[in-house]
Parts: sequence; C-alpha cells; structure tokens
Amino acid sequence: MPQTIDLYYWPTPNGWKVSIMLEELDLPYNVVPINIGAGDQFDSEFLKISPNNKMPAITDPDGPDGEPISIFESGAILMYLAEKTGKLFPQTPRERYTVLQWLMFQMGGVGPMLGQAHHFRQYAPEEISYAIDRYTTEASRLYGVMDHRLSESEYIAGPDYTIADIAIYPWVVPHENQGQNMQDFPNLNRWFEAVRSRPAVDRGLKVGEEMRQQLNRDMDDETRQTLFGNKRGS
Repeated sequence: MPQTIDLYYWPTPNGWKVSIMLEELDLPYNVVPINIGAGDQFDSEFLKISPNNKMPAITDPDGPDGEPISIFESGAILMYLAEKTGKLFPQTPRERYTVLQWLMFQMGGVGPMLGQAHHFRQYAPEEISYAIDRYTTEASRLYGVMDHRLSESEYIAGPDYTIADIAIYPWVVPHENQGQNMQDFPNLNRWFEAVRSRPAVDRGLKVGEEMRQQLNRDMDDETRQTLFGNKRGS
C-alpha cells in the first residue's frame, strides 16, 4: 500500500494541479496548509522543502530509492507522480515529448501570463491600463493557441488525458478574471467541459475550498503586501 504523501498546499491554480493529480492517481495524501496570505511560504522549515518560497510542494516517504524525497515546482511534481505510478505520462519518446512540450507551454507561458492578467485585473492596488491591456491580450493569444491545438486533438497533448491537461486546466478555471469569454474559443471550451466533468478534477478543486474563501474574506493591505509585495524568504 502506498505511503501517505504530504502536500504543502493552498487552493490556487498551481496548488490545484497537484491536488487534482493526486486524486486522479488515487494516492493517499495529507494536506499541509501553506497560508500564502499569512506568509507561511516564508517559514524557514518550508524553505527547506521549497527554496523558492512557493507552494505547492510534496514530500514522499517512499521516494525512487525507497528513501524520502521532497519535490517543489508544480510541473516537476506532476512528472514525479506520473513516473512514480506509470500513469498519465506516455512511455514512447515521441508521445512523451509532445506532453513535455505542452507542460512547458503551461509552465513558461500560461501560468505566468494568465497570472499577470488575473493580478492586474483583480488585485493590483491601482488600475494600470497598459498592464491590463498587455496581459489580457496575451491571455487571449494563449487561449487561441490552445483553441487551435484542440481543434485537431481531443486533449492538449494528443488523444489521451495527461499531465499536460492537468497542468493547464486550473489556469483556465478563472477565465473570466483574465478577461476571457470561453464562447470565443469553442474547441477549448469543449475540452474545458470534458475535463471539468471528471470526478477527480472536481474533488481536487474542492481541496481546501474553505481556505480560499477565508483568504478572500481576510484580504487587506497587509495580506496584499504578503502576497504581492517584495518580501523574500531567507
């Protein structure tokens, strides 16, 4: 029986990637809340696991060599869990690199750019038209890239559901906050509804739902500074 994985987590798109993945794989896990509004990500003990002071991260008592292992960066965690179980990540080189391309597309483009669109549209302390226009336009371009891809493929990386879909889906969930209308992207919308209907996705999105609600209720200047200011881990 698999040993319980510790998931250092807060309910954000990057956190959702890993909670969804763990639910899809039916692996036992324990949620360790990292309250990013209270600054838990800067705690010295957490920095030993995630030196970039970002969640999610995991610790697995049963690592590749039978010894405990810690992994930070959500894309790396998805790859680790997929390789650990032999699921949701193809074994043939051509298919594997197709998945990796789209995973890197999410890590290098979708996450950072949609995150900036979301930030400047929802959380910035002042309205900066240039930033809103820049990142909303880039979000629309990325949605278009995904829509085109999904006009020729059932899922992001091919005919099968993979870690590439798990990586991208949570970032499309808050599409309205990024200034996007899913009806403008019919192929992406078809895929979005298909992924959303998966029971494991529903369960993964609900992990820590009350934490997110609490953070929104507690949002004040101090919390904003912790989330978006210049504080650094040491």
